[in-house]
Amino acid sequence: LRRGRRPILASPAAYCQMVEVLLAVLVLVCSSVSGGSAGGYTGLPAMGGIYYYHYGGAYSGFSGADGERAQQLDQRFYLLKLPIARAAMAVGGCLLVFPCILILVGVLQVPWHFPAWLLIECALDIAIAVGTVPALYYFFHSMVGVYNSSVCKEREQLYQSKGYQGFRCSVHGAEVAVGLLGCMATVAYLLSAVLAVRGYRTIRQQKQKPVQ
Repeated sequence: LRRGRRPILASPAAYCQMVEVLLAVLVLVCSSVSGGSAGGYTGLPAMGGIYYYHYGGAYSGFSGADGERAQQLDQRFYLLKLPIARAAMAVGGCLLVFPCILILVGVLQVPWHFPAWLLIECALDIAIAVGTVPALYYFFHSMVGVYNSSVCKEREQLYQSKGYQGFRCSVHGAEVAVGLLGCMATVAYLLSAVLAVRGYRTIRQQKQKPVQ
C-alpha cells in the first residue's frame, strides 16, 4: 500500500485476490466435471477415461433394448444438468476474471493515484459475496430437482439392475465441492472488502503526510 516501499503482489490484498483466482479455477473445474459428459453408457467409451472404467462402461452388460434405453436416459439426464453446469461455469469464469483485473489494477498502482477506487472495489467485493449466496442456493436447488426427476430415478434403477452402483440420484462430490468453494469465495471476498477499506485509509494517511 505504500508506494515504493512494498511489492504490490506481496500485500495482503493481493494474496487474498490470488486465493480468489484459485477458488474460481476450482469452481470452473468442478462445475465442468459435473456436466462434462453424457453419462455412464453413452459417450464414455470414446473418452476411455477413469470415469468410464470406474463405472463399468468398458464391460457393460447392456444389450438390445436395455442398451438403447440406457443411452436415451443418459442423454436426457445430461441435457437436464447441462444448463446448470453451464451457469456454474459462467459464474466461475466471472469470479476468475474479476480478481485478475484487481491484481492488474494493483500492479499499475491505480489505488495509489485514485484512492476512491478502493471504495468501489469494496462495494464490488461485498456485492459478489452477497450474490454468491443465492447463486449457491439456485445451483443446489436445481441439482436436487434434476436428481429427483423421473429420468434420474429410472436411470438409477436401470443401472442398478445391471449391478452398477455409481449412478445414484444424489448430489455428487464435484457438486458438493462447488458449494464448499463458493462458501470459501464468499469469505474471501468479504475479507477483500475489509482490506480495501483498510487500504483506502492507509493511502489517505500517507498522502496527508508531508513529503520527506
